[in-house]
Amino acid sequence: MPKKKEQKSAEYTAKSIQVLEGLEPVRKRPGMYIGGTSVEGLHHLVWEVVNNSIDEAMAGYCKNVVVELLPENVVKVTDDGRGIPVEKHPQTKKSTLETVMTKLHAGGKFGGDGYKISGGLHGVGVSVVNALSEWTKAEVLRDGKIWTQEYKRGKPTGQVKASGKSKTTGTIITFSPDPEIFPEIDWNWGKIVDYIRQQAYLTKGVNVKIFDKREVTDEKNLHLEKRIGFCFDGGIASYIKFLNRGKEVKNFRPFYVEKTVSDVYVEISLQYIEGLKEHLYSFANNIFTTEGGMHITGFRAALTRVLNDYGKKSNLIKEKNGGSLTSDDVLEGLTAVVSVKLKNPQFEGQTKTKLGNNDVRGIVSSVMSEGFSEYLEKNPNDAKAIIGKCLISAQARLAAQAAKQAVIRKGALEGMTLPGKLADCSSRDAEKCELYIVEGDSAGGSAKQGRDRNFQAILPLRGKILNVEKARIDKMLTSQEIKNLIIAMGTGVGDQMNIDKMRYHRIIIMTDADVDGSHIRTLLLTFFYRNFEEIIKRGYLYIAAPPLYRIAKGKEAHYAYNEEDRSEIIEDLLKRSKEKQKNAAKSKKKDTQAEEEIEISDEEKKSGVNVQRYKGLGEMNPSQLWETTMDPQNRVMYQVKVEDAAEADKIFEILMGSEVEPRKRFIQAEARSVANLDV
Repeated sequence: MPKKKEQKSAEYTAKSIQVLEGLEPVRKRPGMYIGGTSVEGLHHLVWEVVNNSIDEAMAGYCKNVVVELLPENVVKVTDDGRGIPVEKHPQTKKSTLETVMTKLHAGGKFGGDGYKISGGLHGVGVSVVNALSEWTKAEVLRDGKIWTQEYKRGKPTGQVKASGKSKTTGTIITFSPDPEIFPEIDWNWGKIVDYIRQQAYLTKGVNVKIFDKREVTDEKNLHLEKRIGFCFDGGIASYIKFLNRGKEVKNFRPFYVEKTVSDVYVEISLQYIEGLKEHLYSFANNIFTTEGGMHITGFRAALTRVLNDYGKKSNLIKEKNGGSLTSDDVLEGLTAVVSVKLKNPQFEGQTKTKLGNNDVRGIVSSVMSEGFSEYLEKNPNDAKAIIGKCLISAQARLAAQAAKQAVIRKGALEGMTLPGKLADCSSRDAEKCELYIVEGDSAGGSAKQGRDRNFQAILPLRGKILNVEKARIDKMLTSQEIKNLIIAMGTGVGDQMNIDKMRYHRIIIMTDADVDGSHIRTLLLTFFYRNFEEIIKRGYLYIAAPPLYRIAKGKEAHYAYNEEDRSEIIEDLLKRSKEKQKNAAKSKKKDTQAEEEIEISDEEKKSGVNVQRYKGLGEMNPSQLWETTMDPQNRVMYQVKVEDAAEADKIFEILMGSEVEPRKRFIQAEARSVANLDV
């Protein structure tokens, strides 16, 4: 009879169960509440406090919000809303202010008449901000008084007290993030401005001001203060104009509609531009629903239906020329914002960024259909321009289908034939495999010889690929280099693309460190961003950083990746050489003279230090390329990420688009910030 494992079982007792009270769970697992303790998580603290003020504005009680960045990482958010209640709470028997600040899931958004609509249901509340702050101060202007309570790491340091009189109402939250939680505390002015600007567009009429009062001085040691304010009476129609600034538009006046149906407030605005990419932004209670949801489903269905109905009725769309427009046809070149506000939003998905309320689909579809039909009737010239744009998209779609089929036939129907220039790896585990996209046959040859054949594949490109910013998919697929790349990845392209079939989970762009290499890298980044954005979102795209110099002295060799590295390495080699000579020399007197600063002259470099400037990857032999750029133990790589899709889209359009003037202005404005320009 086997012995019972009494000893092991005894270890798991009531003492093993840890009960975290108050805000302790937040400090124990901050990632569960704000997504992590990185820069994104840090800024989430600001979003939570600001969102409470925006909720007051959406409820109609707040007109002004002020956000201040103060010295020593302190943030202060002030609003003129109703002010958090301070009377004793019937459940906790403590002040309602203390309850809201120190209890999870306590607030006016979980029932009752406090808020009919709020974004706070999606958030975690000011209590989490309190928990993750070194100290917090809450001030409430209410009932003719100023009520105050202070906290340290989520715990009150005293009672709620009346500290003065006030003729107005509102709430002031001041906090300082806890360095025990956040390894780096550095507020990003641009990130905060972008977020609050977006919230101001989505809450028309609210006046938001942002001040940066941190200790910043100029060269004359004068204190500087940045400030900016937003107030948009036009709401998301103003947002559309902002998103499309500097672009060639099809309908000069953006379409806009707002309506409340069954307690769901719907606001939609759209405008078409002379471009190929769709820009569709959706929100539910001011929360950015990046995965869309039922409101987007309803919008897309109505958009396609209304354009088809109007086009056929006005004889702009003729059955004999291809029939109806598809959803893809009407999305090309579209910039749209769809915002809904409802009492009980149901968010789906792992990231909670998809709206699941089924009734919202029909409501949005109805509002969009009615409003957009009326808009087209009243603006026949705009309607003609929009449908003309969609018809060109339809023609391109038919041409693209043939081009995509050609790629599929070559990649799949011909026995999965891979491009001849591809040196594939032996492993079939996509998570371990990586594809190097290399500039030219010379570098490709070195890379093929130097790689680890087990998991590294090499695809050399001949010259510069097509600039896809200016080309539809049918023209793009006439490029043999692009077809080779798509076939090598195994994902397909366009509406037949499946990223799950990706053959490599690391795509590494490896080009020369010169102007041509930078151009090729930019063309490839444009190709991936415009056609394979999901690859970037999944973190599969990288840029290799080959060294610029090989610096050798005797048998010792080092690699420098920039000019600063080069200078430091040379200085260190010469310094150690001098010290070695000093120690070897016999001297009767102790040298008390201070060592002079080493200046690296050409003569000194020639005497022992050999500096080789790599003009291209092809100049490296296979072992050097492996050691510096391909060996996972030593290589330097940059993962490509898109933090702000709208800003990234604008930059790609400026740099790679057909308009010359915006690119010229950008180069003139940014030229001075370019270091070590290789001309």
